[in-house]
Amino acid sequence: MHCGPPDMVCETKIVAAEDHEALPGAKKDALLAGAMWPPLPAAPGPAAAPPPAPGPQPRGGPEGVGPPAGRGVCIREFRAAEQEAARRIFYDGILERIPNTAFRGLRQHPRTQLLYALLAALCFAVTRSLMLTCLVSAGLLALRYYYSRKVILAYLECALHTDMADIEQYYMKPPGSCFWVAVLDGNVVGIVAARAHEEDNTVELLRMSVDSRFRGKGIAKALGRKVLEFAVLHNYSAVVLGTTAVKVAAHKLYESLGFRHMGASDHYVLPGMTLSLAERLFFQVRYHRYRLQLREE
Repeated sequence: MHCGPPDMVCETKIVAAEDHEALPGAKKDALLAGAMWPPLPAAPGPAAAPPPAPGPQPRGGPEGVGPPAGRGVCIREFRAAEQEAARRIFYDGILERIPNTAFRGLRQHPRTQLLYALLAALCFAVTRSLMLTCLVSAGLLALRYYYSRKVILAYLECALHTDMADIEQYYMKPPGSCFWVAVLDGNVVGIVAARAHEEDNTVELLRMSVDSRFRGKGIAKALGRKVLEFAVLHNYSAVVLGTTAVKVAAHKLYESLGFRHMGASDHYVLPGMTLSLAERLFFQVRYHRYRLQLREE
């Protein structure tokens, strides 16, 4: 069974991408801080302290996005002590997909809808009982929930025993990879990762999730911007991602960051799937690919 993070693939120019390499370091940093992505609104509070003196920034550029913790959201590199907090946010975010995949996701699969309707109609034709027909329909939806939960928990098991088992080792040590956390009032409230693909000079956005109690504050967009800054500063040609998210809000977020939808597939095999007949009948997932082109190769 393949248990690594799903291959994710995401296209649109953010700014004049061909200008990035010609810009001196100071101008490039200014571009990242201003013209490309406007700063997030600061939370109410006392005036922000003066910016820190410039220093070496080996991975993702400036350490924070927004004001310091306690007065707003700070995006910074992951620290080993935050392993369990990051795993919890990831786990809770994936669990939320169970009902969405089981019920809301059914709208994306008209053939499955037709099959379920035919089964319900057959039940009514044979039994002439409206109650039994309703019970069959409810049973089909219950089976969708059961298999969605089964597959998604198996996927979580894979992820929590591979890259999310040791974030420091998997993302912070290898060149071309990084993991960031969003910190609000001293608490980790969001996560995102980047992993390089040297074969095509792209970087993949992975594991983005925000604690459900802190959504609607622009944290997810700030995390996405951090990956884009990382890609620009390291001269990658594009940022890519893939998602099985059902919620429209997730797709609007990627588009607001400049990603272009590159297509979708109904035949994606989620890590943890067994491809049994029951899974094929009661679990379907649509895999969307996105790409943001930073510069031409």
